[in-house]
Amino acid sequence: MREGRGPVVAGKTKPFLAGRQEFAALYGVRPTQVTQWVARGVLNYERAVIVSGSPYWLLSFVRTFGQMTPRSKELDERMLQQLVAAQEPGVWARSTDAMPPLVGLQEATALFGLSSQQNLSAVVRQGRFAPADYQLSGSPLWLLDTLIEAAPEIQAKSRTVMWAVVPQVEAALRQGRYTGPGSVIVPRGRAAKGS
Repeated sequence: MREGRGPVVAGKTKPFLAGRQEFAALYGVRPTQVTQWVARGVLNYERAVIVSGSPYWLLSFVRTFGQMTPRSKELDERMLQQLVAAQEPGVWARSTDAMPPLVGLQEATALFGLSSQQNLSAVVRQGRFAPADYQLSGSPLWLLDTLIEAAPEIQAKSRTVMWAVVPQVEAALRQGRYTGPGSVIVPRGRAAKGS
């Protein structure tokens, strides 16, 4: 496992990441435990990016998290190797500031000016969309450049949707100022009710 910048994928640097499910698997706990760590202040989103309303932490942070807690937690090295292998080629990013823009289903819906995320989900499931750069916590994620490069081919295959990139959304994603659907974590369960 290489540290530092690492390989470049078609001009794009792809950082190793972990969503809630992967974070939990690395420490042998349930995903709800990761949410509890956040609620108790043991964990925060400082080393995470929010994509489609979910946090994705830098794997470089996740692998050292267990040593930074009041009660040390043991990392599952085998699970770490599997996660890295699934994301290769990649880099061990140290800061979210150096992250390329990432897009989930919600951001992609806005990027292409679609009226419904369900329509995009169907296209993705049918294999008529760009292959995801990541499959984390049950969700597909793409580097923004992957979708921009794939747009002409997606347009050529479609008979009903234009698949035109909305320039304002692309610019906001690139500049880190996107505030559309998926840009924040929406509370669920009791947290959503304010109790």
